[in-house]
Amino acid sequence: MTTSNGSPPNIAALDPLDIAYLKKAVLQAKKAWKYNEVPVGSLVVRDGIILSAAFNRKESTCDPTAHAELLAIRKAAKKIQDWRLDGATLYSTLEPCPLCAGAILQSRIARVVFGAWDHRWGAAGSVLNVFEHSFNHSVELVYADMPECATVLKAFFRERRKISKPFLDSV
Repeated sequence: MTTSNGSPPNIAALDPLDIAYLKKAVLQAKKAWKYNEVPVGSLVVRDGIILSAAFNRKESTCDPTAHAELLAIRKAAKKIQDWRLDGATLYSTLEPCPLCAGAILQSRIARVVFGAWDHRWGAAGSVLNVFEHSFNHSVELVYADMPECATVLKAFFRERRKISKPFLDSV
């Protein structure tokens, strides 16, 4: 995987606990699917404590900012009563988009662990890398290469195409 300018993304080493937390994010993604939301799940963890868990809610809330990562960040900040999530790790089943990348930087999250690349909207190395720029805060990126994250997304869209095809055929 390379960034939009052809250089490899700045990806750090995977910690063994990361897989366990990412599996919990996958459970969140599966909840999203039940609500007919794009199945992306996210957690915010600090000092071994899960501060929040969330899944995409764009469709059900009619809110284009209701991404799993943003919802998890909001919940975590509310829980600790501080917008600064210093030392926290955000786990997401999908590479953060530019919107989520901005929120991650603004909330001062220390690490981001994601399980699948987003070749359309990814802002951590696939389409662009927001995190490689010099801001007042840097974020460690960890790509977990967890096939289940991509499999859930692919299965969701495959099912969605099957549902929409009969409708399109009748038009």
